[in-house]
Amino acid sequence: RGFRSPKRSKISERKNMKNWRRAFGPNEVIQRVRPDHTDDYLNNPHKGTATFQRFNGDPLYPDTRWNDSEGPTTFSKSAKRDLSNDHYPPTRVSYCRWLWSVLEPEPGKIRWDILEGALANAARRSQTLQIRSQPFIGNDTPMWYWDTGAKWDRKVFKGRGIKVPDHNDPLYLKYWGRHIQTIGERLDGHPALESVDVAYGGSCGECGGNTNRSNAQSLVNVYLWAFRKTQLLSMLGTAGCRYASTIKRDLGWRADCFGDMRTDGQGVVPEGLCWNHMDEAYPREVEEDGVKDAWRSAPVVLESCWTVPHWQQQGWDLDHILAQGCKYHLSVFMPKSVYIPEEWNDRIMEFNKRIGYRFHLQQMILPLEAKPGERIEVQTTIDNRGIAPIYRPYQFALKFSQDRSHHVVRLKEDIRQWMPDFTFFREKLNFPALKQGVVRISCAIVDESNLPVVKLAIKELSREGWHPLTWMDVV
Repeated sequence: RGFRSPKRSKISERKNMKNWRRAFGPNEVIQRVRPDHTDDYLNNPHKGTATFQRFNGDPLYPDTRWNDSEGPTTFSKSAKRDLSNDHYPPTRVSYCRWLWSVLEPEPGKIRWDILEGALANAARRSQTLQIRSQPFIGNDTPMWYWDTGAKWDRKVFKGRGIKVPDHNDPLYLKYWGRHIQTIGERLDGHPALESVDVAYGGSCGECGGNTNRSNAQSLVNVYLWAFRKTQLLSMLGTAGCRYASTIKRDLGWRADCFGDMRTDGQGVVPEGLCWNHMDEAYPREVEEDGVKDAWRSAPVVLESCWTVPHWQQQGWDLDHILAQGCKYHLSVFMPKSVYIPEEWNDRIMEFNKRIGYRFHLQQMILPLEAKPGERIEVQTTIDNRGIAPIYRPYQFALKFSQDRSHHVVRLKEDIRQWMPDFTFFREKLNFPALKQGVVRISCAIVDESNLPVVKLAIKELSREGWHPLTWMDVV
């Protein structure tokens, strides 16, 4: 068989191209590709550790305290050169939440400068943004809401002296519903919007407040109508979460207080046998809310209880906490932008590496040669060494490069089905129209514009984000 050398290129590349076929016998017709893997952290999108009320390159909170109510409201449009986070993992996800009274200070007037400014800032910092609007935290429900004659929760007022909305009041469904619907009409499907919390009631929007079952369903439906494209996350342990698990839509879930291993019964119960989130709340709520297998089609997000240095100060078992988190197949961990103790950094980074997806190309089988336009079969084995799939409809693609000519072929395989461990698939595709000679084969996970967006755990990586794999002869 004749072999025609391509035009002159880099010397090392040309040498490899000339010699690539010598390792095969004369009767071989296929090649097996098993690329060298990397153990590096890949910092891929839609997974890993999230910043809180901050973005890549911003200073962390100065100590172990954080602020649930004060999300960012002003943003610099100048590009940040250094997007690293000292004493905190690299990240592609930011998480921000704001009070209702901040986002809608006057009835029907949304602070788009805040929401759209945060989304634009996240994109500038190479992040996507998870958001939550919070009905209240203390006495901070919008004043204009009370002017409508809305009712408040008498039990909370009597017990804590705080005036909070009665979530079963029709006026709450009307005005909170309008708030969420308005935001959804403008932001649903925004490319920088990672997800929206279904935080329909209670302090911080986390526990559902006094919402009865019927009204919880109505409030969840508002989110479903408002956000038809953007990923929604239910709040674990709420009636709304239980309802959302029964509908035909892929909702993920989110839980606060991950890591809570408190043992002090304060003289009420024996030491070490008090209620906590890790031993009692999470296992029960995941089962009762019907979300045990939700991770297969939608993301799980866990927010730290207090902060990671607080875990260390309390003497809690970090390895036990992280191992239990993996059982829930989380994709995003949010430890509140408070520093990670240096002694625990390596273990947190290993956890960060494991959560979400991590794709190894175990093997690919290709022909040694093909004619332009010929149908060829590609067999691929992917090893997802993460604990969850990816949830975005990106596509696995091959790039055929010859001189300055590049042909990208996107495979039909649904990468959202690449569950942990092995996935095998085979596809037939049309070999591109190339001239006789040698063609370089690379792979990547690409967006609809054929731009690489996700790195595989392959050592070799081009500047453009493609993983060089092998060559083929064009005959």
